[in-house]
Amino acid sequence: MSTIVQVAKRAGVSIGTVSHVIRGTARVSQNLRNRVGAAIRELEYYPGSVARDVVKQTCMLGMVLPDITNPFFPEMMRGAEDRAYERGYLLVTANTDESIARERKVVSALRSRRVDGILLAASPGGDARHIRAAMENGISVVCVDRAAKGVETDAVLLDNVRGGQRCVQHLIRSGHRKIAIITGPLAVQSARERYQGYRDALQEAGIDIPRQFILGGDYRKESGYKLAKQLVKMRNRPSALFVSNGLMTTGVLEAFDELDIQCGRDITLATFGDLTVGKLLHSRLTTVVQPGYEIGSRAASILMDRIEGKLKGSYHTMRLSPTLMEGESTRSGRQKSDHTRNGHKPVSP
Repeated sequence: MSTIVQVAKRAGVSIGTVSHVIRGTARVSQNLRNRVGAAIRELEYYPGSVARDVVKQTCMLGMVLPDITNPFFPEMMRGAEDRAYERGYLLVTANTDESIARERKVVSALRSRRVDGILLAASPGGDARHIRAAMENGISVVCVDRAAKGVETDAVLLDNVRGGQRCVQHLIRSGHRKIAIITGPLAVQSARERYQGYRDALQEAGIDIPRQFILGGDYRKESGYKLAKQLVKMRNRPSALFVSNGLMTTGVLEAFDELDIQCGRDITLATFGDLTVGKLLHSRLTTVVQPGYEIGSRAASILMDRIEGKLKGSYHTMRLSPTLMEGESTRSGRQKSDHTRNGHKPVSP
């Protein structure tokens, strides 16, 4: 398969000139346009390109997500899909199951189907060659939730450090000093940042973190279930638990139910990642609520602006702030006012 580098060499121009001709993002003389067009045709350089004069724009966007069973990602997908549809684009999605090998195949398939742009929640692994190749072939890429290592793109991310820090600070203000964490996989950017927020809050308060209070999960329900049972059996059991995502929290709740552990009475529970009340069989949880819909919507807008040449120049990273909502799981032993008795209450920064 030909590359943009080969096209540039055949036409005797720079890679940037080829990119401008393909995407119409700068004024290029007709002579250069003709040379680039001839090289594109000779080399059959069509996969993934959105050449206005060589290949028509497809008005298709790809969205590559790591785990479609995680409630956060469908919400993000819906935000992107709504914004795309408003502007005449269709969105196709694919799941990578946190596999960089699978991600490479998905991105390659999207290139072959000539999508105009890709929204990508990058898998851990640090190999960005497939992303760089897609961009060199004229496909715009915007990272969502996680930035891709080794390549510069636009990105719409969450302020995970601040969200985790605020949640643990709330636990500290509630009187807790023995606070454990179930982390996500620390190879994943969001998991590392939430763990950093946990550490920052405890260190700021002068609270030591026993090694056994740091439990390594994988963002899946099963790990939350297993680690919750491990935590309950600790001799020096923590009084509070911060869980790094909603799927693991579902597993924690199942384990607590089996062991007759009541949130708020026996252990205080807080989670990063909102779950619907219907899934919370015991109580409304204190939760760091992620603006998944807004992340998807904003990322799609940026992507389409790049495709259409409305956004040019250097790449930018946007970080959105999560919201901490206090639920019954961290209000044990305190009088509940009438206006908080029936639901969540926002907690001030």
